[in-house]
Amino acid sequence: MTRFDVVGFGALNVDKLFKVNKIASAEEESFVTSFEEACGGSAANTMVGLARLGCKVGFIGKVADDGEGKMLLEDFRGESVDTNGIITAKYGRSGTAMGFVDERGERALYVDPGVNDTIEFDEINKEYVFQTRFLHLTSFVGEKSFQTQRRLVETLPKNVKVSLDIGELYARKGLKALEPIVSRTFVMMPNAKELQILTKKAGYERNAEVLLEKGVKIVGVKLGNKGCYVTDGKESSMVEAFKVKVVDTTGAGDAFCAGFLYGLIAGRSLHECGRLGNFVASRCIMKMGGRAGLPRLADLMKLS
Repeated sequence: MTRFDVVGFGALNVDKLFKVNKIASAEEESFVTSFEEACGGSAANTMVGLARLGCKVGFIGKVADDGEGKMLLEDFRGESVDTNGIITAKYGRSGTAMGFVDERGERALYVDPGVNDTIEFDEINKEYVFQTRFLHLTSFVGEKSFQTQRRLVETLPKNVKVSLDIGELYARKGLKALEPIVSRTFVMMPNAKELQILTKKAGYERNAEVLLEKGVKIVGVKLGNKGCYVTDGKESSMVEAFKVKVVDTTGAGDAFCAGFLYGLIAGRSLHECGRLGNFVASRCIMKMGGRAGLPRLADLMKLS
């Protein structure tokens, strides 16, 4: 029995977002114009995006028994994300991320992972994971939770498809370290920079081919304001971005993953999955934070 469309497995962070006049370099000063606190974490943002589009979603992660942990769980429940796969640690602190966003919407991020990096394989409820169509993985800072993800992927039944958003942290590990996960991945959604770091080759089209050769079935390359490039080896296309006013790019890639996965779940064409990814990302960047702008199913219906 399939209980979920997608289960996310990644870090859970409370984002402390500072709007600044500019992102300061070493020895420079800048000033804060506003401050917001919001729940985040890459896979977590994607699950909220999918839940708003009417998908059944759950989550595997870890929080501490503190104010941030309670905030993360409450926010998920308010968004209809199932929290039964989340472990609460007795000690330690929940993850936080400090983000500095300039007037153009560009950002710098500093992550304090806390208990995110302490997830043991034996702590995970395997039955919970086995009841989903897709398992969506995003990066952890530490090695322990990465190895737990790796082991979990190796135990998955064939009917559970793996979705991977590597982020720069995992891209820097290199293809060899990621191969046990990549070879089992159905859909991978990196941006062009992450892809180049991962393969050490130039050109996202060629790099997408490298992933297909490693066993990935579908690749969606996020290209920011240029849209995305999608391929499954048989068909490939560039999908242009939606033109919107950028307020904050935090969570844009996570939002893209939500739209793309929604397309796959709904049985849409590859090009349409890319368009849905671009649309959800365009709505996200029109507001501060990774979740505030995420659209609802009714907004998708307006897409011609």
